[in-house]
Amino acid sequence: MLLKSRDKKIQEAMTGYSFMAPTVIVMTIFTILPIVYAIFLSFNRVRILGELSYRFIGWRNFLRVAGDERVWMALKNTAEYVIIVVPIQTILALVLALILNSKIKGKNFFRIIFFLPTVTSSAVLTLIFMWIYNSNGLLNNLLAFLGLPTYNWLGDPAVALKAIMIMNIWSTAPFFMVIYLAALQDIPESLYEAAKIDGANGLDRFFSITLPLLKPVTFFIMVMGIIGTFQLFDQSYIFSAGSGGPNNSTLTVVLLIYQYAFKSLDMGYAAALALMLAGVIMVTTVVQRQLFKE
Repeated sequence: MLLKSRDKKIQEAMTGYSFMAPTVIVMTIFTILPIVYAIFLSFNRVRILGELSYRFIGWRNFLRVAGDERVWMALKNTAEYVIIVVPIQTILALVLALILNSKIKGKNFFRIIFFLPTVTSSAVLTLIFMWIYNSNGLLNNLLAFLGLPTYNWLGDPAVALKAIMIMNIWSTAPFFMVIYLAALQDIPESLYEAAKIDGANGLDRFFSITLPLLKPVTFFIMVMGIIGTFQLFDQSYIFSAGSGGPNNSTLTVVLLIYQYAFKSLDMGYAAALALMLAGVIMVTTVVQRQLFKE
């Protein structure tokens, strides 16, 4: 009897491992091994042209970061991008979700319209916004019609990054809106009814019931928003044709990693920058987790 029970447990365990095996294999090949290889590259000077070779140089690639002005420029741009985009897109997503969760006519239609930017290709959206941002484009014509100042959105270092921010907020807020909307629909209506009976007005119910119950969802949305904004690449690449211009105003850390890896062929230094970025994201996430006390 004990032997049969042990054989059954072994069989169940083997069945479980067999189901896990494809995922483990895929994660090992496409996630774990690349991370290990990136760590290896970061401690070496790599020569790609001709015969592939590695020369161990210790911490030199990491120490080189301190004297690289372009790294600090990219970090400044990325930090500014994160600080502005993440709060605005989070608040906008919550506002849109609250509107669509209310009893308004045609809300299903508005849900589809609001969600369209999320399902559109990022490259296509960037090209559309480049047309809108053109000197004689839609946005400047609208600003001129309203009597407001116009800008060289693509060529002025003072506004180029802001132009990408506007586009990113517009395209990513609807995705987080759907998450907020699902969370709002999970809040029991009885809580609002009880609060209303106790004399709580709309603002009281929002700050005492809605926001506290949305705290875990807000933490998730902000973490995902921070990770996504720190990894900004495609919009900046298309806007600047891969240069990070004008005058490095749209240069981000990921774009800089791309330039060192595939333009300068400095794979070791690019890997060190990638690990540094991963460290910054992890530290930011841990700090944010402490702030949310989750």
